[in-house]
Amino acid sequence: MSDEHRLRYEGWRVAAASGVGVFVGFASVFITTFGVFLKPLAEEFAWSREAISAAFGIAAMTVAVCSPPLGYLLDRFHPRRIILPSIAVFGLAFASLSLLTPQLWHLYLVFFVMGIVGNGTAQMAYARAVSSWFDRRRGMALSIVLAGGAVGAIVLPPMTEALIGSIGWRSAFVALGVMAVVVGLPTVALFVRERPAPVTSSSPSAASPERAPASLRAGATLREGLTSRVFWFVVIVLFFASIAQNGAATHLSALLTDRGVTARGAAIALSVMGASSLIGRLVTGWLLDRFFAGRVAFALLTTAALGTFLLASAPSLTIGAVAAAMIGFGMGGEADVTPYVLVRYFGLRSFSLLYGLTWTFYAVAGGVGPVLMGRAFDTTGSYETLLTRLALGTVAVAALMLLLPSYRAIGRRDEELVSAGTP
Repeated sequence: MSDEHRLRYEGWRVAAASGVGVFVGFASVFITTFGVFLKPLAEEFAWSREAISAAFGIAAMTVAVCSPPLGYLLDRFHPRRIILPSIAVFGLAFASLSLLTPQLWHLYLVFFVMGIVGNGTAQMAYARAVSSWFDRRRGMALSIVLAGGAVGAIVLPPMTEALIGSIGWRSAFVALGVMAVVVGLPTVALFVRERPAPVTSSSPSAASPERAPASLRAGATLREGLTSRVFWFVVIVLFFASIAQNGAATHLSALLTDRGVTARGAAIALSVMGASSLIGRLVTGWLLDRFFAGRVAFALLTTAALGTFLLASAPSLTIGAVAAAMIGFGMGGEADVTPYVLVRYFGLRSFSLLYGLTWTFYAVAGGVGPVLMGRAFDTTGSYETLLTRLALGTVAVAALMLLLPSYRAIGRRDEELVSAGTP
């Protein structure tokens, strides 16, 4: 795999294109702009923050249910077969939010549709294809993919705020939905693919071009993954960290404006979170290629927890931005750790399905977090107590990552088989 150290290696083009796909996908466009649209929707239709947050929860729960089936398909078919239709449905559904009516069920229905295809446009859809191209530089390659979401978190909140201010929230939904389709479809169609196996008369890829090469199906079975403590450690950590991360991120704009920060200032804080997430993901990619993933994950989660604790009582934009930076750096880097750990311990045979299952728990928690935050505000008028508890819980579960065993020999062997293209 010495080629992966060269800038002109094709795998880097696949990683870069995947990063662009993530930038215009569900994990970027939907999640990073939700908080910016929250207040305009509440003011337009007199909906409570909890009611609007419930729509986010519906999308998250739908992602939770649909991620394993999407993972199953990604393990068996080439990625474009899944990603391209998902991008089309997501972009059109997002644009259709411009036609919202005062009926809450309308909002919930559109969010449900986006949840069905959400992870078909997010990093889960691209991680397997990119992982197939790399061994020694896999951490950095995955960080490039995930960096697309971080760039979205930098660019999209202020851009969305500007669009709402200039053309209104309805037209802003159209602009973002069209961007997802116009940018995403050609990028994926031209560049995203798995590393091909040598084509021989007995090669499955020669006989059935729609199926993934057999070499990319080496590794642990689904049953072996589900009976491993490594998998469940990852799930537990993701679940509790997701409640804190998504709760804080989706209500950050509202929290800061409640404390006297301008809407523009709140959007800047969201961009700071995105910028630190980008830095965290790139730094984490470098660290994962050099240090044990469990220790890297613990440091990242502790950083995010400290940021959440600071945000609980942040009195100004400056303190809020520092807190957002710590949350973004820690949780952005942690997003790199999950696919890296899954490939290291379990190989690529059932990677997407196992990744999809972790997303199920992550998405359920991601739906719970914003709703808990909305309820906390609606009942007490403050986010402080809940954020403090979430910070302490994140530190507690982070310690589980220190209990991960060393990388198994079988995991290294399977990666060598994939790297060599052995059918």
